[in-house]
Amino acid sequence: MPDPITGYALGGHDPVAYFIDHKPRMGKRKYEYMWGGAEWIFLNEGNMAAFKAAPEVYAPLFAACGAHALSEGYVTAGNPHIFAFVDGKLVFFHSVVNRFLFLANAKPQMADAEANMQKTGCKPAL
Repeated sequence: MPDPITGYALGGHDPVAYFIDHKPRMGKRKYEYMWGGAEWIFLNEGNMAAFKAAPEVYAPLFAACGAHALSEGYVTAGNPHIFAFVDGKLVFFHSVVNRFLFLANAKPQMADAEANMQKTGCKPAL
C-alpha cells in the first residue's frame, strides 16, 4: 500500500533496513523498485538487491496495516516507527499501546489478524 503523501511503500522507509539495522531508515530515490503495486525505495543497492531476491521476506505483513487493529477487524495505518518482528516477519502498529497489546498475546492476535487481512484489504499483493 503506497503512502498517500510520498507515493512510496512504507512512506519511503527501506524495508530491508529493519532487518539489518533494527530501526527504520529512509530510502534514497535512486534505489527504487516497483513491487506489489507500490514503489519501494532503499538505502543502498545491496538492500534493493536483497529485496528483489526475496520480497516476501522483507515486505511487512498485512500490507503495513496496524496489526492489533487488524486482529480486531478494522484497519489503521501502521506507523513505520512502531514495529516488531513476529515469527521473523516485520509487523507495524498504529501506536505503542497497540504494539504492547498485540505482543502480550501474539499467537492468537496473529491468527485473528491473518483471518481479517483479506476482507479488510490488508493482504499484501505478493
